[in-house]
Amino acid sequence: MDELSEDLALLPATRRALDHRIAVAQSDGRAPSVVAAVARGGATVWEGSRTSVPGHGPDGNVQYRIGSISKTFTAVLVMRLRDEGLLDLADPLEKHVPGTRAGEATIAQLLSHTGGLAAETPGEWWERTPGSTRPELADVLGGEPFRHAPGRRFHYSNPGYALLGSVIEALRGKPWAEVLRAEVLEPLGLDRTSAAPEVPHAGGWAVHPWADVMMPEPMEDLGLMASAGQLWSTTRDLARFAGFLLRGDDRVLSERTVREMRTPVSPPEPGIAEAGYGLGLQLTSDAGRRLVGHSGSLPGFLAALWLSEADDVAAVVLANCTSGLPSAAVAADLVAIVADAEPRFPEPWRPFREADPVALELCGPWYWGTSAQVVRLASDGSLELGPVGPTGRAARFRAEPDGTWTGLSGYYAGETLRAVRREDGSVGHLDLASFVFTREPYDAQAPVPGGVDPQGWRGIG
Repeated sequence: MDELSEDLALLPATRRALDHRIAVAQSDGRAPSVVAAVARGGATVWEGSRTSVPGHGPDGNVQYRIGSISKTFTAVLVMRLRDEGLLDLADPLEKHVPGTRAGEATIAQLLSHTGGLAAETPGEWWERTPGSTRPELADVLGGEPFRHAPGRRFHYSNPGYALLGSVIEALRGKPWAEVLRAEVLEPLGLDRTSAAPEVPHAGGWAVHPWADVMMPEPMEDLGLMASAGQLWSTTRDLARFAGFLLRGDDRVLSERTVREMRTPVSPPEPGIAEAGYGLGLQLTSDAGRRLVGHSGSLPGFLAALWLSEADDVAAVVLANCTSGLPSAAVAADLVAIVADAEPRFPEPWRPFREADPVALELCGPWYWGTSAQVVRLASDGSLELGPVGPTGRAARFRAEPDGTWTGLSGYYAGETLRAVRREDGSVGHLDLASFVFTREPYDAQAPVPGGVDPQGWRGIG
């Protein structure tokens, strides 16, 4: 995706709308520069930039600091360790990094910011001071690392991701940045993403809030906090990374695992705009459109990456100012501009070449008591269960080798669906989380909990 895709080229009116949006963002946000990109269908289809220096606009190859988008890269490494069987998300931190005072928090809680840890490190602001001032995890956590009981609520924690970086180093026996380079950046071809700035890169600036003047911000090595916000990257690299977060890459993580990362784990606290958090990914809703990604900031820099799975569109926005430009909102607008102006064509309907006869046998109407449900066989081989009417529980199910089906979404996520057969081999009913689904409402021939009135259905009087 280094070069713009001609096959997926945007219409001139769409490109102009994108250009206009970042022009307004740079002007209203008073940013020294802003650079952005949009990807669709796995390819970069637009790049744009605005700058305060005439004739010196950045392009998609110029590095900016991306702040907390670094957390998503760290989460990818943790999920690799999980998929390799080196850790379980339910493991307490103490199992892998003992003696931290935060050992009861689990890996999943640290990934989803539900570990109860403090939002920031004790002492001086870590983003603007050298990492050498915090040489040990005790310096990152302080004497009282918890602000809430683990697992009780969402509370964004930068130190929590420093702990995850230490887990990676403990299990790999190498520095976080070295592991990231070998296991994620190189396989995905992200050769302009790095822990230290590489030319060409933007300088970070603080713009005076009440005057059109500015001063440079310090660019510190964050030390143990690196896994929470150290990285530098470009719009081209992040556009490619967005495609990975949507489709996966078996050299790094499977599509199934990145989908797990995109799944909500914790809801937001009241007053927080985000719709929640997955495993290293922020979730939000913009005008009814579900977006997944992450925002980032460090003194001198703002960053945002959002992708819409439904539209197969991703946007990246990078700026070199400490505040003023709403990078997350601008990136969401870029997604909306493309998705609304040039909506995605659905894949052509195609019949199965060879449908699973067992799954096919389960298709059609079923009844949970008097509630009408329907089972459909999806094109990916999963089963979809949903209400016939406007209300009710819906879920997808994955086939298992033993002939059962495991819930993937909704109320029945993780629950087991079984087809129970009669003596003649036909399916008599479905058993799901103690619920019995029958082909007729309250079928007297099925083991309906509580039994069925022997007089059957009748009117009044």
